[in-house]
This record gives sequence, C-alpha cells and structure tokens, in this order.
Amino acid sequence: MRAVEVGFKVVGIDLDISRIDRLKAGESYVEDIPESVLRSALDSGMYLPTASYDDVTNFDIAIITVPTPLRDSLPDLTFIESSGVSLASHLKVGATVVLESTTYPGTTQELLVPILEEGSGLAAGRDFFVGYSPERIDPGNKTWGFVETPKVVSGINMESLAKVKGFYDALVETTVPVSSPKEAELTKLLENTFRHVNIALVNELAIFANQLGVNVWESIEAASTKPFGFMKFTPGPGVGGHCLPVDPSYLSWQVRRQLGQNFRFVELANDINDHMPDYVIQRLIAILNRDSKALRGSRVLLVGLAYKKNTGDFREAPSRKIIDLLVGLGAEVSAIDSHIEPQMWPQNVISVGSDLVAVSGFDAIVLLTDHDDLDVGVFGGITTPILDTQCVMSGPNVEVL
Repeated sequence: MRAVEVGFKVVGIDLDISRIDRLKAGESYVEDIPESVLRSALDSGMYLPTASYDDVTNFDIAIITVPTPLRDSLPDLTFIESSGVSLASHLKVGATVVLESTTYPGTTQELLVPILEEGSGLAAGRDFFVGYSPERIDPGNKTWGFVETPKVVSGINMESLAKVKGFYDALVETTVPVSSPKEAELTKLLENTFRHVNIALVNELAIFANQLGVNVWESIEAASTKPFGFMKFTPGPGVGGHCLPVDPSYLSWQVRRQLGQNFRFVELANDINDHMPDYVIQRLIAILNRDSKALRGSRVLLVGLAYKKNTGDFREAPSRKIIDLLVGLGAEVSAIDSHIEPQMWPQNVISVGSDLVAVSGFDAIVLLTDHDDLDVGVFGGITTPILDTQCVMSGPNVEVL
C-alpha cells in the first residue's frame, strides 16, 4: 500500500485464492491496513491482487515475503525456492529482486541467487540485482509503523545495494545499509533472538517468583524505572507468531550445521518458552483444585487467542497448545477473540461473546491476550476464578501468572 501511495504500480501475489478474492473486493484482512486504504489503491488502478505470476511480466522490482516455517525442527525454505523459480522466468535485464523472509545467513546468496540465475539465464549482480531487507513490522504498533521504522538494506554487490536502497528510500524515512545480505539476515535473527531470550528470562523468573510468593510484575515495573541498563520485558503464556518461536531456531540450526556447536542461549530459551503453556495448565489445575474441581469436565473460557494483542495472528500462538492440552485433559473450551478470522477459528473451541451473560457460568477463566477492544470490566461482575497471564485484571478472584 505504501508503494502504491508513492507512485509504484504494484502486483500482489498470493496462492490463497480466498484472500485474493477478498482483496479484489476491497476487504482487508490485515488489521493495520484500513479498507479505505485498500479500496483507494484498487480504485487508482495501481494495485492488482492476483494468484498468477503471468501478471508480473516485465517487473522492475520483486519483493519476496513468503513464510519460512520450521518442519520437524528444520528450516523449510520451499516457499522461497518456489517463488524464486516462478520469478526467474519473468526476470528481465535491470530488474531487482529483494528477499524479506526471515532466514539463516547465506540464504540470499547461496539459495536464491542460483535459482534466479538458472531460471533466467542472466547473471546476478550484472544483468539483474539482488538484495535482502528484513521485515520489521510490529502489528498493532501505532507509533512505529512501516514508514517510521528504519529499514535495513543490503545487496550482493554495490550496484545491487544501490538499487535496493533506492527503492526503500522512496518508501520509508530511514534506510540502514549493511555490507552484505548475510549481515542483514543475521540482523533479523539477532533482533528476534534478543527478544526471545529476554522473554524466556522473565518467564522463568515469573515461575520462581510465584513459588517464592513474590509479585514479579511489581518488581518488573520497579526495575523499569531505571533510566539506563534495563529494558522491560513481561511474562506471558508463551511466545507465538512467525518470529519468536521460529527465527532463533534458524540461527541455532545454522550454527549447529556449519560449526558443529550448540547455541545454548537459544536452546534454553526455546525450552522455557515452549513449556509456558504447560505451566499455565498447572496453575489452572491448582486453581480448580482449590474449589474441589477437576479439570476434566470443567468449562474453561479463554480470553484472547491471538499471539499478540490487537491482531488476529493465530500463527504458533501459545493458545493453540493450551487448547490442545485442555481438550486432551477433558475440559470443555470456549473462547473470546473478535480478531481471529472465522476460517482460522479452532474447531474444538466454542466462540462466545464478551458480555456479562456470555462470560458467566464457567468454572475458570484464563486471560491470554488483552486486546484493547476487550472490556475487562465485565469480568468484575463475576466470581469465577481467573488466571490473568497479562496482569491487566484485579479482584479477589484474580491470580496473575
């Protein structure tokens, strides 16, 4: 949408036909993009959503932003490979291809470039240009959007860097050039590994603080008043989305593959964060036990399913594992989340409203995601025990993580 705004003619490709149809109808499924912006782009004739690579013939710039998931704990780069193959047959002399998908250092030069060269018969860095620029979107962030967030850029040679930088200079306020795609690829992994490790630290601290009878949330708030040497991270039910559960493992995998060593910080952080849903279930069982109730047969309400507040992103969300554990242990699970797309809603979970009547009658409530459109005040009218993993509720029936 930003590229259309500054005057580029944009073709958006996705293999999900239902999403293409929604885009063509002016329906935005990305919460940070208002439908008025999408419709304006469509009406301008400068934006074409499509599932066909035939519509990209003679492109000047291609941006690859496909998923890079883990399959059985190993990086799956098939989406990058298939995108590269499809683009290669449409490459022309002078075109530029930029990879934005998160991946391990070396992917752009060692994987993507050979695919583009083989499929086009052209030479990268001479006939066409290639670079890497990591995605830095923070969904729901009203202060640091795409335009305001500095964009790291790179190229396989100086000519490629100039092309990549020139393109993003037209879109964002600040670009940050680095010497090669490997440094840019590592930048993304460093950013997310930093968050992953620090979240794991406060998650483990929250577990021990609860056992010691200490309010970890109060300690975190107190520590955050220090104006230097401390950055605030808060506990939660686990990590989710495409980044934190996946990206650090790319770095760990590359270190083990090339160097034969273990990235111990990442592996420890994975272990802690991966088991936070189990800890949530343990706390929930303890809460029910105090009321002489078993988890089996209990009606449990989950408040918020998305991994991040004010988004509908359900990818790798800790709520997924929590749901599986609850269902496996015999609980009846309901949930509130107005942000999740209907086709993404888990089949074994009952969708309920957020009014007083809808949230009454449960044996226990677990708040996982504190969306801004959620009126937490409605829970003040019930006595149901609540486990609040975000520390946004208060009352005699509320426990924090």
